[in-house]
Amino acid sequence: MDKAEIIKLLEAYSQGKLNQDDAAEKLSALGMEELGFATIDTDRYRRTGIPEVIYSEGKTPQQVAEIAERMHARGIPILATRASREVYDAVEKRIPGTIYYEMARALVYQNEKPVPSEGYIAVVSAGTSDMPASEEAAITAEFLGSRVERIYDVGVAGIHRLFHRAELIRNASVVIVVAGMEGALASVIGGLVDKPVIGVPCSAGYGANFGGVSALLSMLNSCANGVSVVNIDNGFGAACQAHLIVKTKK
Repeated sequence: MDKAEIIKLLEAYSQGKLNQDDAAEKLSALGMEELGFATIDTDRYRRTGIPEVIYSEGKTPQQVAEIAERMHARGIPILATRASREVYDAVEKRIPGTIYYEMARALVYQNEKPVPSEGYIAVVSAGTSDMPASEEAAITAEFLGSRVERIYDVGVAGIHRLFHRAELIRNASVVIVVAGMEGALASVIGGLVDKPVIGVPCSAGYGANFGGVSALLSMLNSCANGVSVVNIDNGFGAACQAHLIVKTKK
């Protein structure tokens, strides 16, 4: 909630320009903007350290573009997840300079990039098929201001590939592990590092993977200490959690 807006409202009330009911109504509306089909949380960054982010699935390209345009007008950095090329085209017409990351299915616009954190987040994927969720995590973490090291295709089927990158993983402040199939990589890494490990079960896998449910259950049942788990393919949620951990360590 912007302090200048609050002060302006209180001054108007004290000067008799607003009655008590009108002042209360306007005060309750601060920190949001109504669009009819959406309500933008303009105060989220101040409260949580993470700005409003647009989840694009289920919205039309025009709806995403209007939300993004209103956020841009308020100086809010823009991240839209699960965005199609059509969504990007609609947003870029209104906000030139918007960047689209096809693998992550994410679009980003920032006037200024945040100063990168001192520590870094390691985003580790078991296989190339896990890259959409991995890149969603990496792009989100970078958008929020965390440094990211990508370590891809080091799954347990060729475990020596993981050991070849072990030092880079151990030196991370937080490790995000994205894995489909049986999701075993999160437990393996959890047994090798003394840092928080955030598992992202991935929907990649054959039929008995059940769209990521088998990986989810494997990670939830991990015997390694310090492993937490987000929802299936939720690279965005893992990145937000990892960024907050890095941020609190400053």
